[in-house]
Amino acid sequence: MKILQMNTWAGRIKGSIERFLKANDFDIICMQEVVWCDEMPAELEYFCSSLRQIQEASGLQYCAKVSNFGIRIADGVTVEQGNAILSRYSIVKDEAKLVHGEYLDSVIYEQGDDHAFFAQKVLLENGLTVANYHGYWLPDPIGDQETVRCMKEVADWLREETGPVVMCGDLNVIAESPAMRSLDFMTDLTAVNHVKTTLQNLKFIKDVPCDHILINDRVAAKNFTVHDNIVSDHKTISAEIEIISPDA
Repeated sequence: MKILQMNTWAGRIKGSIERFLKANDFDIICMQEVVWCDEMPAELEYFCSSLRQIQEASGLQYCAKVSNFGIRIADGVTVEQGNAILSRYSIVKDEAKLVHGEYLDSVIYEQGDDHAFFAQKVLLENGLTVANYHGYWLPDPIGDQETVRCMKEVADWLREETGPVVMCGDLNVIAESPAMRSLDFMTDLTAVNHVKTTLQNLKFIKDVPCDHILINDRVAAKNFTVHDNIVSDHKTISAEIEIISPDA
């Protein structure tokens, strides 16, 4: 299976994600900052690439999503932004876990709204658990005690799984962060491949390898790749993964 990690930056670079996905072939895609709007999809898609368009370009049939917050754009019309997992394999179980803040359906950034940060995990028909998390954000990629607490909640949630697990995310921290120690029971492919940065330096001008793919000991990986295609303010990363030990 080929898995892709991608922060979509709310589809701001319109059309670039679709072109990238049509030129490649992924079996599983984990995304953060992806947007959708059920009430006015055409209006949203005039300005950015939506979850619907991304899924169509990927050719992947199955989708699980969770909204971190909404942005009210008109009476009764809200654009949702959150996490999504696309899969070629059917989704047997779909769960989400709130680790920080609360869901707000009308976020106003300048007022300092502390929106929700959700983790999600799905069980696929082939027995693989796929987890996806957009990490609690601070300007410092080392994080703080709240970063540590949030990541521990996610890690403890994943420790419940006895079978093969892969976790993806813009975790908003680097491998050296104390928050990542909760995930030391998994192999961080970003760390072992000595990735210098996963930012495109379109928004932040610094080198921060904050996008991660992690696997537990029931999964093997090869051909880890950092893609330079400009689809977002982040680079995308991918790996070929294989289940080497099924559920105990």
